[in-house]
Amino acid sequence: MIYGKSDEELATEPLSFQADLLKDKIVIVSGAGRGIGAAIAFRLARHGAKLAICGRNLERLEDKAEKLRKLGAEVLVRQATIRDPDAVSAFVDEVWQHFGHVDVLVNNAGGQFSQAAIDFSPKGWNAVIETNLTGTWYMMQACARKWRDAGMPGNIVNIVASIWRGTPGIAHTCAARAGVIYLSKTLAVEWAPLKIRVNCVAPGIIATEGMKGYPEEARRALPMSNLLHRFGNPTEIADAVCFVAGPTGTFMNGAELVLDGGTQVYGDLWTIPEPAWFRTPPKDGL
Repeated sequence: MIYGKSDEELATEPLSFQADLLKDKIVIVSGAGRGIGAAIAFRLARHGAKLAICGRNLERLEDKAEKLRKLGAEVLVRQATIRDPDAVSAFVDEVWQHFGHVDVLVNNAGGQFSQAAIDFSPKGWNAVIETNLTGTWYMMQACARKWRDAGMPGNIVNIVASIWRGTPGIAHTCAARAGVIYLSKTLAVEWAPLKIRVNCVAPGIIATEGMKGYPEEARRALPMSNLLHRFGNPTEIADAVCFVAGPTGTFMNGAELVLDGGTQVYGDLWTIPEPAWFRTPPKDGL
C-alpha cells in the first residue's frame, strides 16, 4: 500500500472544478507541510488562491511553498504551533497585513497517536486535545475577530474526522474532533450576524503517510471499516474543501461534509488491533 501522493501528482492530476474557482482568494491553511494539508494547499493553489501556510516543521513548509509558487501561487510561510494563542494571533495579524485581508481559514493542523485509552498519560491526552480542539479554536477566534473588526464576511472550514461510530485506539482525537464539530455548529449560530460561516469536512481513513504510525494489523484491517472497502485519498478531501471554501458552498453553514466511504453508517474503525472478544460468538447463544 502506497500512503499519500507525491507533490508531482498533486501538481498535475486533473482538477474537478473550473480552474479559476478560487482566483485571488486569500486562504490560510494550517498543517500544510504534508498529508491532507499539503493536498489541500496544492488544490487551492491550482484553483487560483493565494496562500498563507503554517505548521511546526519549517523545512517541510518551505519545500511545499517552493512547489506551490511554481504553480503561480503567492505563498506566505510561517513556522507556528496552533497550541500557542500568542503565536496564532501573531500569524493571523501578519497574514492580514501581508495580503490586506483573509477570505477563508482552513483548520487542518492536528495529530494523534494510537493507543488503548486506558493507557493514556495526562501528557498524551492533553497534547492531542490542545492541538486538535484548543488550537483549532485559537485559529477560529483570531480570524473571526479580524473579520468582525473589518466588517467583512468570513468562511471557516474545519478538518475533523468521521467520529460517529467511535474510533477505538484514538479516543483522544475522537473526543477533540467531536468537540470541534459541535463548536462549529454553535459558532455558526453565534457568528451568523457577522456573516461568518463555519463548516466541517470529516474524512474517514485516508491514505497518507500518517497511516504508517498505526500498527500493521490495524492498517490491513482499516479498508474493511467502510462500505467501499478502500482508503480514501487526500485529493478527495482537498476537493471537498474547495467546494466548501468556494462559491459552490455558500449555502452551507453549521454542517459536516462527510467523506468516509460509509463508515458513519457501517463499520468498525479500529486503529489498534481489534480484540478477539468482538469476533467470538457467545457460548450460551442469545
